[in-house]
Amino acid sequence: MIDNILCRAFIGKKYPDVAVRQMCVTICCFAIRVLPFTSTVGLSVLQARAILYVKLLEKQKEFTMRTRLWQRVLPIVLIILTMSVLGAGMLSAQDGTVAQPVNIFAEFTQVYEDVSPSVVAITVTVDFRNREVTGGGSGFVIDQDGHIVTNNHVVDDASRIEIEFFDGTLVEAEIVGLDPDSDLAVLHVDLPPERLFPVEFGDSDALQVGQPVIAIGSPFSQNWTLTSGIISGLNRTIRGLGDFSVGGVIQTDTAINPGNSGGPLLDLEGRVIGVNSQILSRARVSSGVGFAIPSNLTQRVANELIANGVVNYSYIGISGSDVTLDLIQELNLPNDTRGVVVTNAVPGGPASLSGIIGQSTAPVGDVITAINGTPVKGMDDLISQLARNTLPGDTITVTIIHNGSEELEREIVLTSRP
Repeated sequence: MIDNILCRAFIGKKYPDVAVRQMCVTICCFAIRVLPFTSTVGLSVLQARAILYVKLLEKQKEFTMRTRLWQRVLPIVLIILTMSVLGAGMLSAQDGTVAQPVNIFAEFTQVYEDVSPSVVAITVTVDFRNREVTGGGSGFVIDQDGHIVTNNHVVDDASRIEIEFFDGTLVEAEIVGLDPDSDLAVLHVDLPPERLFPVEFGDSDALQVGQPVIAIGSPFSQNWTLTSGIISGLNRTIRGLGDFSVGGVIQTDTAINPGNSGGPLLDLEGRVIGVNSQILSRARVSSGVGFAIPSNLTQRVANELIANGVVNYSYIGISGSDVTLDLIQELNLPNDTRGVVVTNAVPGGPASLSGIIGQSTAPVGDVITAINGTPVKGMDDLISQLARNTLPGDTITVTIIHNGSEELEREIVLTSRP
């Protein structure tokens, strides 16, 4: 409304004809709304340009609102107007200075140039039914000792692993450790430190949905391919390669295809925030739903594999599901109640020994709502918290809703996964 009033007040004095004035208003309002500034200087520039273009149009003898000429010319005018103002830079609403628009593509290029020397292409040879089969994936250097992170499923059962670096260096790698539960693996190559460029890790707990991200990898053997997208969701759960799930997983619409597995998911600072691992797709190609193992879990797993060759996760001994509307209505709980409904507490397991009961042995299973005072939003969150923050032998305090109404705390001594 304000845009229309300003434009009409300015243009009406010079162009009393309603049709011409309306055209000016259309042009000005389009530009004002499209361009991200509303300073007085910016408005004057737009109005002056609108007047100029209308004068040019009026020189056409057949220019009248009763013809279709304006319909043909108006789109061109709008394009010229927008491009001419954008080309001159954007005016700041605060001080009238020129602020250049952010070029996100330049950031992509910079990240690619900075991080590509840290990313590797992996070719594996597997003995299958008395013949050699080759496959591939991606990975990245994490230190100058020659350690490389990739996915477990990329190198599992490999008889030979070949690593190619961005500068063309080829070297054979050996497996340091595999972790099927997180689908992560650590490899080692024998190269001097000055030829290794470790990545920098970001904090996966600080990510936000909608944040731009980049993947670098070798989809379909197209080495060092960059794809981009956003973070579509957080705290997802995916199946590991064993009996347990991976929590805290990052969902992204960045194109992830066969060969991207094990490569880094990066923020615009070039920091690794995840390891690209899985996609949801019936056709085994990107459908816009990809998953990356979070960087904080990746660091923990990598450090343990380097130190011990295996990862020792804590175990609580329950199966469960998220709180549902049916349960809320059945127990008359507040509508914002969130947590994990214990469907089964494994007999003799840590949770069972602490007194937690599941629906398999009681009409109403206990509902876990917090761990050590941190709210638990659901099963995904519970898995993530335990994997990131606890070790076997730790004692945790869980807050539960018992018998559908009573809020209690239980202390659980975690053990190792069986």
